[in-house]
Amino acid sequence: MDQTRIIVAGFGGQGVMLIGELIAYTAMLEDKSVTWLPSYGPEMRGGTANCSIIVSEYPIASPVISEATAIIAMNGPSLEKFETQVMSGGMCFINSSLVSIKPKRNDIKIINVDCNRIALELGHDKCANMVMLGAVIYELGIVSTRSLEEAMRLMFKNKKAALISANMQAISAWKSEYKKVV
Repeated sequence: MDQTRIIVAGFGGQGVMLIGELIAYTAMLEDKSVTWLPSYGPEMRGGTANCSIIVSEYPIASPVISEATAIIAMNGPSLEKFETQVMSGGMCFINSSLVSIKPKRNDIKIINVDCNRIALELGHDKCANMVMLGAVIYELGIVSTRSLEEAMRLMFKNKKAALISANMQAISAWKSEYKKVV
């Protein structure tokens, strides 16, 4: 696809913005055109948060997404709010650890990712967002994990640099989890 349009949404504190930033930064490292547009609710931690990312082989005219290639719903309210914005044939990534409602549409591909359970099994309970990021990268193929790790090394400095290994383990977890499901 020439252009991939993603909306990432959840509660503040779930790492929604970090998912978007990492996709955008990684795509830039791969010489792709990128936009990243954050949107916060009135509260930070616990409030609503979402961001839009566009990755393209060509220049991008606007960062606004009217029809998404994919959405990432880290919680139920995000699924309810953004499900209608996925294009027919698009993808809906759902954090099935926290989302108990089912999507209403049958013209999109639903990918349930048990993010919190997988992160806990890895021993990194704060890496649920990285589990989701791994699923998104694996399913959409928009950036490589090699470039993603490089982006982390550039973005995560000082104490955060120690998290790179755990984050990459969480990102890689989807491949083995996916094999169990199929």
